[in-house]
Amino acid sequence: MIKKIIFAVFLTIGILSCSKDNSTNTPPQDIDDSIPITFGIEQPVVIEGYNSDLMEPFLSRDGSILFFNNLNQDIVNTDLHWALKINETTFDYQGIVEGINTMELEAVASMDLNNTFYYVYTGEYFETLEALYSGTFDSGTVLNSGSVQGISRNELGWLNFDAEISTDGNTLYFVDGRFEQTSYPLEADLVIANKTGDSFIRDINSEDLLQSVNTEHLEYAPALSQNELELYFTRLTLPLGDDPQAKIYLSQRASKEEPFGTPQLITEITGFVEAATLNPEDDGFYYHKKENNVFSLYYLEKE
Repeated sequence: MIKKIIFAVFLTIGILSCSKDNSTNTPPQDIDDSIPITFGIEQPVVIEGYNSDLMEPFLSRDGSILFFNNLNQDIVNTDLHWALKINETTFDYQGIVEGINTMELEAVASMDLNNTFYYVYTGEYFETLEALYSGTFDSGTVLNSGSVQGISRNELGWLNFDAEISTDGNTLYFVDGRFEQTSYPLEADLVIANKTGDSFIRDINSEDLLQSVNTEHLEYAPALSQNELELYFTRLTLPLGDDPQAKIYLSQRASKEEPFGTPQLITEITGFVEAATLNPEDDGFYYHKKENNVFSLYYLEKE
């Protein structure tokens, strides 16, 4: 879900920026018939020992650990949690991720094969203009956490969220979001950055690589295949209206040097769905779904 709680702080101040008129927006094309990918039937996932809302899942690259956060609203304290895999649709709850959870929001986990752990934290945004952090995950605890350098635009009102690190840890896919006095962004697009030393630099080709993905609507929650040739993401169509529609799309490319192709709407899932995360074989993915005002985890496999 686009992070209501993350952006609640923007309700208390006025941010001067140009307004965006969405009245003439037209929904993007949903399906590219040139991508012959089909999926099976969505399957509910059980987290044994956990019975609350489950949002923003991330499955570790070896498939053994599921990270997620609880409800992302200001009525609760949003924290990061973890569970161990039993089978494709069953996990064993281990508890809250230690070392980073506070009374502020921590959410949207991602991790590379070297256990470098990335997440969103907004407690110091107004001091630093940064919201993406990383550390080292070790047996349920994140150590040596600090802000991710080179990502922030350093402009009040712009906030980065929903980051996904590549398997090798060298490429970060994240979101630039622009906010005013609303809990939803006026703009949200995906961005690519490359690791250089201990920081990242925005890829000079990012806009071209994502030209078929980013639109005038809101794109967020990127999820990558191991080889970075498949990109799953969520799109929320503007204007939002009384019944916002969040859907998951898939875009492909033949090599990492090429742009991602026209996205395919994954029609096998319905309702308000967000935040895909792939299994190690890249033939199935998890996502959260809103049903009866509760966010639950589901799994879908390629046919």
